[in-house]
Amino acid sequence: MPDIHVGTQIFDLIFHPSSSVVYLGLLTGHIKAFGYDDEGEHDRKFSVRPSKRSCRALAIAADGGRLWAAGKAKAVFSIDTGTGQIVDTWSNAHDTAINRVKSLTPNLLASGDDDGVIKLWDLRKSDSIRTYTHHFDFISDFLWLEDSKQLVSTSGDGTLSVIDVRSKKTEPIAQSEDQEDELLSIVPIKGGQKFAVGTQLGILSIFNRRSGWGDCVDRIPGHPHSIDTLAPLPAAYAPSQTTFLTGSSDGLLRAVQLFPTKLLGVVADHGEFPIERIAVDRGGEGRWVGSAGHEEVLKLTDLQEVFADDEEEDVSEGEEKEKVSQKDSEEGDSDAEVESSEEEIVPGLPPASPRKEPAPEAEAEPAADALAAGADSSDDEGIVEKKRKRKKENDPLKAEKRSKGRNTVVAEPSFFADL
Repeated sequence: MPDIHVGTQIFDLIFHPSSSVVYLGLLTGHIKAFGYDDEGEHDRKFSVRPSKRSCRALAIAADGGRLWAAGKAKAVFSIDTGTGQIVDTWSNAHDTAINRVKSLTPNLLASGDDDGVIKLWDLRKSDSIRTYTHHFDFISDFLWLEDSKQLVSTSGDGTLSVIDVRSKKTEPIAQSEDQEDELLSIVPIKGGQKFAVGTQLGILSIFNRRSGWGDCVDRIPGHPHSIDTLAPLPAAYAPSQTTFLTGSSDGLLRAVQLFPTKLLGVVADHGEFPIERIAVDRGGEGRWVGSAGHEEVLKLTDLQEVFADDEEEDVSEGEEKEKVSQKDSEEGDSDAEVESSEEEIVPGLPPASPRKEPAPEAEAEPAADALAAGADSSDDEGIVEKKRKRKKENDPLKAEKRSKGRNTVVAEPSFFADL
């Protein structure tokens, strides 16, 4: 699909949960909606500018009927996605610029600002219902746990926290230790039992829900730059529950798998521009992934084409390997036939088709005399052809054993006794 040019930097993007529409929050304060199709064509649905200041964060309702936008204006705007009109505004919702918003339930919204303040909003009321101040730096990302009604937030202060929205307390039920690095993004893995957190240093920190939220249980390096955004890979393309998409400041959108850790491939390349936001359409289970950086365009990449090509390459490689192994086996059979035929031709002796038991020593002397006689009768050839040794059959069990590595040390156990 061709890139969607918007003329200014994109701060956030979000897809309609059931329709082929993407919404963009721009540096100029505009909120633009674009429709797209499977043939790569797109058109603009609407454009609205609730504020002249930048729009940093977007959230959409589960049914797709309402869109919320927030940013440097410190206000939260509610927009009707059908008409593109502003239907409600919470002015001065925060004291500083709002960095993230998240729709939790049909009547509950969360927002986080540059000072680390988190607020919960009841859509039926005109003011926030709770305020949390346990973070002291910007809120970078939100994750909603539907099964436990908990909100997980990551912050630039190096910690993540867990808020139970059903509790009336204004303190989190859990907060991690200082990870000594900015936490920028979070994504669930292993069916929501573990979580991967992107950091400023390019390390993925793994948190285990069952082990508590006090500290990460693993750190996985590999990204050369900061991991600014994460998104789950749709189940149709994910080989396991530990595969997701990473957007890094080096401009590459990657598909990464954990346990074992490996790079499945590069999905999109933004060149020298860092990737700020990524999202998958159709509620995270679609075929299009949108990625936005600083180059003033939205890239829409077809996951079906990316992973279909990988599957075709794997199939072709498997077929080639099968053909090579089949050819080797045929060559081996032909070599065995030649060997068996050459084994039967011995100068001075008649060919013996069936293999017989070795004769006693007394009966072996005539055969030796016959061999000597055959040697005398072939003086014109000069050399007597010797009988070839039969090729030793391979043991199928030993054939499956791996050879030792180059740096492997083989030593008796007694070698380590005196160390």
